[in-house]
Amino acid sequence: MKTIRTWALALATLGATLAAQAQEISFGIIATDAASAQRERWEPFFRDMEKKTGLTIKSFYAPDYAGVIEAMRFNKVQVAWYGNKAAMEAVDRANGEIFAQVMYADGTFGYHGLLITHKDSPYQTLDDVFKNGKNLNFGIGDPNSTSGFLVPTFYVFAQNNVDHRTAFKTIRSASHGANIQAVLAKQVDVATNNTEDMGKLEATKPELFQQLRVLWRSPLIPSDPFVWRKDLDPAVRAKLKTFVLGYAKSDPAEKAILKNIYNYGGFRDSNNDQLIPIRQLELFRDRRKAETDEKLSPDERTKLMAEIDRKLAALKK
Repeated sequence: MKTIRTWALALATLGATLAAQAQEISFGIIATDAASAQRERWEPFFRDMEKKTGLTIKSFYAPDYAGVIEAMRFNKVQVAWYGNKAAMEAVDRANGEIFAQVMYADGTFGYHGLLITHKDSPYQTLDDVFKNGKNLNFGIGDPNSTSGFLVPTFYVFAQNNVDHRTAFKTIRSASHGANIQAVLAKQVDVATNNTEDMGKLEATKPELFQQLRVLWRSPLIPSDPFVWRKDLDPAVRAKLKTFVLGYAKSDPAEKAILKNIYNYGGFRDSNNDQLIPIRQLELFRDRRKAETDEKLSPDERTKLMAEIDRKLAALKK
């Protein structure tokens, strides 16, 4: 009898432990800036999430985008804020699924990629950048960044038949925040960025913002998604979604918290279809590269381009 009671107690303890673990969520934040800066922006939001959902929210700030993707892949992170390119990787490789999309304070759902330079630089146009490439130190974004890497490599480089890897004197990869600092310090001549981070700089440090000049602005990019693992407990998903979609609808304090992140104003329901324009962008870039790749035989080129065209056609269905 004692043995049965002991087993029952052990099972009850195990059940309570598992239940507690199920209520603990690790939320990943991609490295668009230094971890300390991201922590300052996001922690008030996570504390509200804890209060409203009853979940324990642990934040995870990796030094690069891949760190958050890999953490989700191995279930060290269950929910994350990504850019669209990183979200695509998470959906394809880390059992991820989009459930919400950021809305800006002005009610829009998009932002722009940028090329920036110091106001004192002699470069005024994109053509100036191409003409002087071999004299330029260039700052590009993380390879999993939408606005810092994917968008400029297609719209700026692929569409102008320029190989960014060899076009410049030097090229370095860094976060948006680090690229801004590098341009301000004149460590790089031109760098990728976006209207989110530049807007944040303008709001918080206008004297530094005035030292920068925009050389190029991309077409509209869909605003960032929230992604969870598909195997997350449905009850937990319901709590998270209710909280996120209802956040900052009317509460001034909540609105202030979101505005301090990246001038956000709320969220709307979303799904993996949000990634279709980004997938098309990546495939268009790959197709243009295949067209000019001299290492491919005619048969290899034809086969590769047919496969890319098949994938593009599938996205339109």
